[in-house]
Amino acid sequence: MRSSPAIHLSEDQKRIVWRLRTGGEASRTQLARDLGIHNGALTRLSRELIALGVVEEQDQDERPARGRPIMPLKISDRAGYAAGATVHPGWLELSLVNFAGEVVARDIEPIESDDPADFAEAVGRRLRGLAVNHNMLRSRFLGLGVGIPGPAIVARPNHWWAVDWLRGWRDLDLAAFLGERLGLPVWLQNDSSAAALAEYYTGSLIRVCDSALVLFIGHGVGGGVIAGREMFVGEYGNAGEVGRLYPGGGKPRPSGIDLLATLRAAGAEVSSLLDVEDCLRTHPDVIAGWIDRAATQLELVVNAGLAWMDPGAVVISGALPLPVLEGLSRHLERSAWTFMTPENPPHLSPPLVKASSLGSSAVSIGAALLPIHEIGRPGAND
Repeated sequence: MRSSPAIHLSEDQKRIVWRLRTGGEASRTQLARDLGIHNGALTRLSRELIALGVVEEQDQDERPARGRPIMPLKISDRAGYAAGATVHPGWLELSLVNFAGEVVARDIEPIESDDPADFAEAVGRRLRGLAVNHNMLRSRFLGLGVGIPGPAIVARPNHWWAVDWLRGWRDLDLAAFLGERLGLPVWLQNDSSAAALAEYYTGSLIRVCDSALVLFIGHGVGGGVIAGREMFVGEYGNAGEVGRLYPGGGKPRPSGIDLLATLRAAGAEVSSLLDVEDCLRTHPDVIAGWIDRAATQLELVVNAGLAWMDPGAVVISGALPLPVLEGLSRHLERSAWTFMTPENPPHLSPPLVKASSLGSSAVSIGAALLPIHEIGRPGAND
């Protein structure tokens, strides 16, 4: 599911990068102490990372009165950038992210085809335009990540059982197919797992917790798991397929499609999730009722996750308007507290529960972070 990183770091270099990414800026002395690396070796390693543009010195406003000023190190954005792409029903979404994990640009374009060749052509064209507009050199491009709506196919690397409206993506080695047409290293990941990586990086969770559960509610409902500051994808690549907990049988799945159907039944003229924003004003009671019902259904997923994982955070993400995600988040936060009662024993603590402001872009941002995460992660295979 991954290509070879464009920047090759030694294990000790990765440890330094990871410490700075997860712990924030730090002096060389502090890094040497935290990582158990000799001061002389740390100085050499940091010099190499600075030369690569992976790390840079951070100016201090307040400098010591005597001697050489202390210059903390931090992750640099100069090492390069990566792109992430995904397809929603009717449109393609593309994001650019620099090595520091900051979003540089987002772009959308209408697309109706389920032919992966058309997807590759559109991505290549839009990516060239964004690179020119933002003065980004191809030599600094680290790779393309693609968030795929659908599960991985067991025992068939890089093959995915994409959703019905992307049938043309099925039974195909997508990494090889896209890499050949674009001439780029390509990473693939389920869209909800990619969204989990975006929420973990851009929501500052990477600095405050080691684990998180992410619910991604788009046209379907899926999940992503961060465990030990790493994406946990499961034995067969399909961890987080929480939609399977709602098999139907006359009961609606708490998804974006379900919300659209509920609004249409109430007389709203909506054709896609992009139209739901207007319904916050025209059909507030209908949306409020759906939030209560959907959140009650999602309690099963969240509370089971709390019992199994004891995560530091639960993030409600997806393509729904932020007020809808916030409503779900408030309900699920109350449920998490209730789940810990009545005695609330001292070994249990409800996690942070929050709504994401990334919207549908969480998938493309997380996909863009895939090569960056791979480059600077200790233990990753080059």
